[in-house]
Amino acid sequence: MKKILQQLFEHKTLSRATARQIMEDLAGGRFNDTEVAAFMTVYLMRTITIEELLGFRDGLLALALPAPLSDFAPIDIVGTGGDGKNTFNISTLACFIVAGAGRKVAKHGNYGASSVSGASNVMETLGYRFSTDPDRLRRELEVTGFTFLHAPLFHPALKAVAPLRRNLGFRTFFNMLGPLVNPASPAFQLVGVYSLEMARIYTYLLQQDGRPFTLIHSLDGYDEVSLTNDTKVITAAGEQVLSPQALGKRSVQPADIAGGSSVADAARIFVQVLRGEGSWAQNAVVLANAALALQGSGSYDNYDAAYNDAVESLESGRALASFQQLIALQ
Repeated sequence: MKKILQQLFEHKTLSRATARQIMEDLAGGRFNDTEVAAFMTVYLMRTITIEELLGFRDGLLALALPAPLSDFAPIDIVGTGGDGKNTFNISTLACFIVAGAGRKVAKHGNYGASSVSGASNVMETLGYRFSTDPDRLRRELEVTGFTFLHAPLFHPALKAVAPLRRNLGFRTFFNMLGPLVNPASPAFQLVGVYSLEMARIYTYLLQQDGRPFTLIHSLDGYDEVSLTNDTKVITAAGEQVLSPQALGKRSVQPADIAGGSSVADAARIFVQVLRGEGSWAQNAVVLANAALALQGSGSYDNYDAAYNDAVESLESGRALASFQQLIALQ
C-alpha cells in the first residue's frame, strides 16, 4: 500500500487492474486502518477516474455473493449518499411506493456512514432481518414486491471497511460504488448523485452497462429529487432540467425533508409516511422519486401517469401493505 499511496500523492492515477487488486486486498484485510484511511482520503482531494471506479467495481463484483433475482426484472432506487443533507429515507420509502404500484424492487443499501440513518439502519430498526439466502429473497419479492440487499453481507470489502467509514464520518469513494454493485443486477435503476461531476461519470458508466437508467441530481446538491430546487434528469435518451412544480406540484424547504437527529427519528418518519401521516412535503418528495422510477421502468407513457399511480399506491395503503407483509415474513 505504501507504494500505491506514494503514486497517488504524486498525482498519478491507478489502472483498472490495479484498482481491482486493491479492492480485493481490502476485502482480504491486507491493509491496516491507517493505510486504508489515507487511501480513501486521496479521493476527497481529487476526482476519481473512470478507470479507477471501474476497477474498484470489478473488485467488489468479483467477490460478491450472488443474488439470482433477474427473472423478476427488479428495479432499484438508490443514491450515492454523501450529500451531507441528512434527509429522511426518501429512496427507501419510494421503493415501497413502487412495490405497491406493482413493480418488483430489489433495494441495495447500507448503514449510514456520513448520515444519521442509511437504508439499512431504518430497515433493521423496523424489524427487517438481513439475509443472503436466495430462497428467502425470492419469497419476499413474490409476496411483497420488495426485498432488501444489505451491502456488507454481499460485498466482503464493504464489510471490511464499514467500521472505519463510520469513524471517519465523511463521504468516500465507497459512496460512489454503491449504486454500481447491486448484486441483483436490476433491470432498471433510478440513481441519485451528489454532484454534476459524478453525474457525468455515472452517465458514462450506466450507458456502458446497457441497462435502462434514470440519473438524478438536485441542483442544490441533493442526491435525489428534493423539490427544494430544480433537478437534472439524465437518461440514455438525453437530459433535461425539471422544476419542483413539474415533479411535485410545488417546491419545499430543506427543513421540510430533514431526517431528524437519530435512527429512531428516521424510523418514525418512515412509518408516518407509509401510514399516510406524513407532511405534504414529505409525501411529495417521496412520490416524485417513486414516479420517476415508475416512468423509467418503461410502463408509463408520461410522468403524470406514473405520478398518479404513485399517489394511488400511497393513498390506497398498498405501499404500507407491502412493508407490513415484508416485516411479517421476518
